[in-house]
Amino acid sequence: MRFRLTPRETSFYDMFAASADNIVTGSKLLMELLGADAPTRTEIAERMRAAEHAGDDATHAIFHQLNSSFITPFDREDIYTLAGSLDDIMDFMEEAVDLVVLYNVEELPKGVEQQIEVLARAAELTAEAMPNLRTMANLTEYWIEVNRLENQADQIHRKLLAHLFNGKYDAIEVLKLKQIVDVLEEAADAFEHVANTVETIAVKES
Repeated sequence: MRFRLTPRETSFYDMFAASADNIVTGSKLLMELLGADAPTRTEIAERMRAAEHAGDDATHAIFHQLNSSFITPFDREDIYTLAGSLDDIMDFMEEAVDLVVLYNVEELPKGVEQQIEVLARAAELTAEAMPNLRTMANLTEYWIEVNRLENQADQIHRKLLAHLFNGKYDAIEVLKLKQIVDVLEEAADAFEHVANTVETIAVKES
C-alpha cells in the first residue's frame, strides 16, 4: 500500500458498498422473475425500477462527492469509471426485466436461469469486494472469479442464441427473446468492467 501524507475522503468506500448492495437487490429481483406469472412480473418490474432509481441516486452522490473533494482515496478517473460501471449493471438488469414485461413474454427460454444465476453470483462477489477497497486486501480472487463468471456467461449466451435460432420460435419471438438475453449478457460484461477497474485501482495503489 502506498504511504500517504495527506488525509483522504473515506465516504467513497461506503458509497461504493451501498451501490453494490443495491445491485444484489437487483439480482434477487431477477431471480424472482423466473417462473413468475404476468401480474407478479409487473410488480417485480416496479420494484426493479425503484432499485434502479436508487442506483442512480447512489451514482450521483458519488459524482457529487468527487466534484467537491480535494483529496480522493484513489484516482478521480478510476472513481468515475467504477461508479459508472456499477450503475451500468443496474441499468442492464432493469432493462431486462422491463423488456420481459413490455414484450409479454410467456416463457423465457431454457438457459436464461443460468444467465441470472451467474449475475447473482457476480453481484454477491462485487458486494463483498467493495468494502475491501479501504485496504486493497483480498481482492485478487474477486476479479479472477468475476472474469471467470463472465467467460461462463459468454458460453451460456452463445448456447442461448443457438437455441433461439433453431427454428422453434417464430421471427418476432426470436427478436424479443434475443434482446432480453443480449441485455443480460451486457450486465455480465458490466460486472467484468467493475472487476477490471478494481484491479486497475489495486495495481496503482500497490
